[in-house]
Formats: sequence, C-alpha cells, structure tokens
Amino acid sequence: MALPYINMAKLSDDAIIAKIGNFVKQERLDQNMTQQQLAAKAGINRTTLSELELGRRCHLLTLIQVLRILNKLQILDVFEYIKPVSPMMLAEMEVKYHTKARVRNKKTSETKKKSDW
Repeated sequence: MALPYINMAKLSDDAIIAKIGNFVKQERLDQNMTQQQLAAKAGINRTTLSELELGRRCHLLTLIQVLRILNKLQILDVFEYIKPVSPMMLAEMEVKYHTKARVRNKKTSETKKKSDW
C-alpha cells in the first residue's frame, strides 16, 4: 500500500521534529537496539535520545551522531550543494581536457651528429 504524499512545507516545525524522532525510533527498533545501547554508541545520554525520539528539540550534532550509528547518514545527502555547470563551461572544460600540448621529438645523443674535430 502506497503511503499518502505529505507536503512537508505545510507541517509545523514541531510536527517535522516529531517525524524525525519517529524515524530515529523506528530505525533503532528495526536494528534491535535499546535506547541505552544506541545512546552509548552515539556518545550521548539515554535521556537525550529519548527526548529526540519523543519529538522534542535537540541539537543537530545529536541527530548526526545518532544517524551515524544507525548507518543512516545518507539521508543528509540532499544537503550537498553541487554547483550546476553551464553548457558553455562544460564545452570549455572538454576542449581543455582533450587538447594536447604540442609534442616535440627529443634528440637523443645517438641522433646528434658527432663533430669531426
């Protein structure tokens, strides 16, 4: 069954924090970890983890530490900014990459004519 689409922009900040807390809790349970185990591995207090799972505000660093232990840091990939490259810049880069510098033959000592002196 497909989940209904939820417009995140229409949710309050507290509702979004609650969704994050629920995500953390479900991932912890799916990985068969207790709050104490996860908190210890993340280097945080169990109470702090409990607050996070209950949808209460926490530090961003706490969320990152918990996601790292749950092996879910990839969900933060959406925050990576990749500067778009214009078609002109791409063409210029390709020309620079594929253009070779002039190559000259190096004269070796064998090809040099020895003096008759």
